[in-house]
Amino acid sequence: MDASVDKIRKGRKYDQVIEGARDVFLRDGYDGASVDDIARAAGVSKATLYSYFSDKRLLFMEVARLQCRHQAEEAITHLDRDKPTAELFYDAGRTFLDIIFSPLAIQNCRMCLAEAERFPALAEEFWRFGPVYFVDAMLSLFDLAIARGDLDIPQDRREHAAHQFGELCKAGLYMARLFNIRGTVSDVEKDENVRDAVKVFLARYGTA
Repeated sequence: MDASVDKIRKGRKYDQVIEGARDVFLRDGYDGASVDDIARAAGVSKATLYSYFSDKRLLFMEVARLQCRHQAEEAITHLDRDKPTAELFYDAGRTFLDIIFSPLAIQNCRMCLAEAERFPALAEEFWRFGPVYFVDAMLSLFDLAIARGDLDIPQDRREHAAHQFGELCKAGLYMARLFNIRGTVSDVEKDENVRDAVKVFLARYGTA
């Protein structure tokens, strides 16, 4: 099976199938979700569902991709760029954690890791609409902070610095959650991590 999203057929019931699948995946997880339940939730026949998605993996990836893109776009558009740089970076980091710790994002990452060798297109899509999207967003914030005189990052190190900021925000929480070593990450834990991340990042790259 070709797992590329480019092979997905779009039609008048596509949105209906995606919405029903999202509800079932969020409720039951990837392994617990059955095609029968998804078709029922979407209000379509199994034949109709299979005409759009021949494999549950492909359907899950499309749901996760759309959700990730929607969350990422929301995260970028809601940021108040008039805020001081430290507050702006906090808002970006906090939104980033809300996205990556969402149940669907965790399930998506686990599945992509498990299937990366057999279905590299799944992993590529996850990478493009996850880490790459976040890095691009941070680069735009770097440009703003540099123009303000608050940040000093060499041009050839900016992408690396964006990855560093993301890793600082996740430190000690994400891998433990991803591997199910721990349960849900609280808002307090997210806040503490992001505030520390901003302090460490600005201590390294800030001009103050």
